[in-house]
Amino acid sequence: MSVSPVKRQKMESVLDQLKHHTTVVADTGDFNAIDEYKPLDATTNPSLILAAAQMPAYQKLVDDAVAYGKKLGGSEEEQIKNACDKLFVLFGAEILKRIPGRVSTEVDARLSFDKEGMIQRARRLIDLYKEAGISKERILIKLSSTWEGIQAGKVLEAEYGIHCNMTLLFSFAQAVACAEAGVTLISPFVGRILDWYVANGEKKSYEPSEDPGVKSVTKIYNYYKKFGYKTIVMGASFRNTGEIKALTGCDYLTISPKLLAELSKEYVKLTPTLSVKEAQACELEKIHLDEKAFRWHHNEDQMAVEKLSDGIRKFAADAIKLERMLKVNDLSPPKGC
Repeated sequence: MSVSPVKRQKMESVLDQLKHHTTVVADTGDFNAIDEYKPLDATTNPSLILAAAQMPAYQKLVDDAVAYGKKLGGSEEEQIKNACDKLFVLFGAEILKRIPGRVSTEVDARLSFDKEGMIQRARRLIDLYKEAGISKERILIKLSSTWEGIQAGKVLEAEYGIHCNMTLLFSFAQAVACAEAGVTLISPFVGRILDWYVANGEKKSYEPSEDPGVKSVTKIYNYYKKFGYKTIVMGASFRNTGEIKALTGCDYLTISPKLLAELSKEYVKLTPTLSVKEAQACELEKIHLDEKAFRWHHNEDQMAVEKLSDGIRKFAADAIKLERMLKVNDLSPPKGC
């Protein structure tokens, strides 16, 4: 339904209305988008950093990361790893100049099944932020929601006071395990769940309220609020604004610049669909998952198994592309060495 120009002047955009009910997070590494839409927080991942690092405007950050890797020395592999970590932190530091909240920085997806490796890499990233004068309170370390990743998050939170954002979360089992681990925030995916059902089922389109990704996040939100878990629920990976509007009231929503733009130009009344009060009235049973139970329940969800492994592979592939890009930017030993 169209809104008259006069009424539109008095009405807030859907994006502005959304900000009254939900913390809006920018899902991007592009500083211009962050400046334009003024989110509280921002999230990054290897794919987003790869895309941003290829823009001419950010070449200096790439050059600085390469110089840092070369300065620390070591093998070519060590230089590239150090340069990648530094690049993630350089982007994070620049983003933090533009937002009042926190930035999420992701641990290499190739460590998704290495608990100790994730812990070490997370601590390394936090040290790099500290060197840049940035407190760990402004950082969320992103970890894959494998059993190993969830347990790494538990250790980082409890022993080191490092806040974690559990990503690539598709199953209810993953959400329950994250809550029990006491992590700061989870990023249950919406759009990628929809993608799987469209690709594997007969139904090719869904109303927002029936969208399988929306229903998944709604169940997780209701479970967390009913049983008093402090872990923040941040819906992620949206395919359209209908999914976003259907999750109004969720703790956080991380949204791409394209969809932020669409929401900023839409003028209709937005009504919250999620609330703590309604969640507490839901008929849900509290469950506990040890490792064996987690693996079984997660394995029973074919969509979640496939999307988790696919997500890890894609993030790992983009991490490799990023490393190659840094190598092309002269991160290699001098000739004759």
